[in-house]
Amino acid sequence: MSNTHNMNAAKTTITRDVKDLDMELGNIYETVSVLGKRANQIAVEIKTELSAKLEEFAVTGENLEEVYENREQIEMSKHYEKMPKPSALAIQEMLDGKIYVRRPEVAVAAPETK
Repeated sequence: MSNTHNMNAAKTTITRDVKDLDMELGNIYETVSVLGKRANQIAVEIKTELSAKLEEFAVTGENLEEVYENREQIEMSKHYEKMPKPSALAIQEMLDGKIYVRRPEVAVAAPETK
């Protein structure tokens, strides 16, 4: 995953000033849409990373009763629980100017010639 682990995003809910969020796009509704899409991307990245790490702890034996709690697995789980939420990471990325918004250009139709 990229540098989302190292970001100084809020780990709790905080009040945001709307003027700070819509400065780049100029439209709060578009800003919320962009933040939602980026938060989903971050959530998928985190889930993929966590799944890959959890595969290391998968039990390969046939007996399920032999499953035991692994200290590393517990520490890793605590780390992911303490991480800022994907929405907070997306907001921090936007405030830091790290989100690039692509807008499809409106195609101008050429007038028909007869």
